[in-house]
Amino acid sequence: MIQIKSFAFNPYQENTYILFDQTLECVIIDPGMYTGDEQNEFLKFISDNKLKPVLLLNTHCHIDHVLGNKFVFDTYGLLPQFHKGEEIVLNSVVSYAPQMGIRYEVSPLPEVFLPESGTVNFGESELELIFSPGHSPAHLCYYNVKDCFLIGGDVLFYRSIGRTDLPGGNHDLLITNIREKLFSLPDNCRVYPGHGPSTSIGFEKQYNPFLS
Repeated sequence: MIQIKSFAFNPYQENTYILFDQTLECVIIDPGMYTGDEQNEFLKFISDNKLKPVLLLNTHCHIDHVLGNKFVFDTYGLLPQFHKGEEIVLNSVVSYAPQMGIRYEVSPLPEVFLPESGTVNFGESELELIFSPGHSPAHLCYYNVKDCFLIGGDVLFYRSIGRTDLPGGNHDLLITNIREKLFSLPDNCRVYPGHGPSTSIGFEKQYNPFLS
């Protein structure tokens, strides 16, 4: 069984996730640690639980989801993995971060880009890739069938959806991907979003005002 630890990091209160199973291998998704205290909190959890980081994944590459990429690389030697279509989004962060008053340690680039479908593996566990652009041009969600949960990035939130007014955003495409790809998952599938509390597919089908 996969265990999930979440942290709300950086000025955007972005959800950073650590997933690990009984082997103690873990995957880090969307590292957003920004301050020294946040970095120490993250390191302490990994150390206290004797975890071995083996993968660094990004759902997408907006600034709040990549602020900790270089820290993870410097600490564990892990290069990020994401879809090739997000590379332009990542490369743009260095130009707009100063305008937002954010100190940005430039993320390394992947050696391996993820496809639109397929799986990534760690320990004895598997995550399916779900290609879900709309909030960003090549957003990926990570779905675990066995434990029925989704690391959803900024696609679907508790009673809300990802914003689509940023470069590469497309409202109609986002709605289509939620309806056709995420809403095809089981109703009891737990959704862990990029911001805010977790929710479920069934709840959002019934109560999300953007999708009713």
